[in-house]
Amino acid sequence: MATKASRSAARLMMAPAVILLLGWMLVPLTMTLWFSFRNYLPLRGGDLGWAGFDNYTRFITSSAFWPSVQATLIIVGAVLLITISLGIVLAILLDQPMWGQGVVRILVIAPFFVMPTVSALVWKNMFMDPNSGLFAYLWKFFGAEPVSWLSEASLPSIILIVSWQWLPFATLILLTAIQSLDSEQLEAAEMDGAPPLSRFLWLTLPHLARAITIVILIQTIFLLSIFAEIFVTTGGAFGTKTLTYLIFQRVLESQNIGLGSAGGVYAIILANIVAIFLMRIVGKNLDA
Repeated sequence: MATKASRSAARLMMAPAVILLLGWMLVPLTMTLWFSFRNYLPLRGGDLGWAGFDNYTRFITSSAFWPSVQATLIIVGAVLLITISLGIVLAILLDQPMWGQGVVRILVIAPFFVMPTVSALVWKNMFMDPNSGLFAYLWKFFGAEPVSWLSEASLPSIILIVSWQWLPFATLILLTAIQSLDSEQLEAAEMDGAPPLSRFLWLTLPHLARAITIVILIQTIFLLSIFAEIFVTTGGAFGTKTLTYLIFQRVLESQNIGLGSAGGVYAIILANIVAIFLMRIVGKNLDA
């Protein structure tokens, strides 16, 4: 049992890391809040004084603001749906005994370790190029006209690229959860004559509830700030401009750090709203 002295020593040893972590988070946040109320144009005179809520008003009344929020939520929702659905299927398949099981698992998980810019470039040039891409050759083979994916189906293309990146993560988490399932329950259900679909719906899926909520929470945190894939492929055109990309674009075009900081505050608010909603779901599943 920990004594008062040992607890004090533990807090003392943890204090430097906690202080560093708080500083790492609070200093950028404080600077973002400060600049969001300033007319700060580094290439046009620097700090031009107090702006009040003008930056916030300009950003939210922009014609691109709500479409960017909509695009962000569509990408997040679609990627979550694809990665969780396919992740469950892949996790079940990878849990079955097969020849070269270890190699197959490594190959399935490998895309998660590819940098977003690299994977986006690979998809853009090797798969989705309307002239020399793999999809173009497949379309021509079946006698169809090749599709210019990044202009004609831009948002689905981004969703496909991001889903390919995050599917290994979901698969790994769900595979770990499946391997922790009591095999005796499945064997008992099989002996009682329960078909495979019933065993999945009433045994496997409820057991995966916690893993699914964790996947949703972690992926959403990162997907809300998606940027590299859009920058490399569409440049924010054709309806693929997310809130993060809009912030980048506003700062780049106007060279107004204050305007971009106001957009950053809106992004933080959106992320917290989604996080609170997801934490409620996670809390319910973990308490169940």
